[in-house]
Amino acid sequence: MRVYAEAMEYRRTYRESGSFFDAAYDNKTFRSASDLVGWDLRGNLIVLKTVIHSNVPSHFAAEAYACLDGTKLGISLRTHSVKLMGDSRTVIRKCQGTTTDKSAIGAIIRDIQSKKSDFQELIFQYIHRSKNSYAHRLAKNVLEKGETTYLRGEELDRHTLASVEIWPRNPD
Repeated sequence: MRVYAEAMEYRRTYRESGSFFDAAYDNKTFRSASDLVGWDLRGNLIVLKTVIHSNVPSHFAAEAYACLDGTKLGISLRTHSVKLMGDSRTVIRKCQGTTTDKSAIGAIIRDIQSKKSDFQELIFQYIHRSKNSYAHRLAKNVLEKGETTYLRGEELDRHTLASVEIWPRNPD
């Protein structure tokens, strides 16, 4: 339940709109967890999503999957303009490029690039790890628990109220 409270503290500190993504990777089980935290232009938390991936070959692949999940989330939200921010300089640079990537994560990068046409604007921005610590901490917790999450709208509002211990009052 502390997720929202931490997200709001993060928001007060960094004041960025867009979707932050990060991944946690377990090299013993080859599993990863992607975390996506989305903010609108007014600074409102609009979506929290976590995804568990299996058979992930490397940490770079885990970060690339997190970026792909962010792209897919933008499509599902029918957003015309998305700014995806992550702390993997390699993944961000490859997503920004237009050449065919032949690296180990090339197939994932091609999937991301093939989705660019679904947006009017799709921006990939590198941010320092210290600005992405909330997303990373959440991804790590999700990997440990093995639970996926998708909160928006009323579900996110209920989670918000429970997190900050504000309960709706009955109208008098």
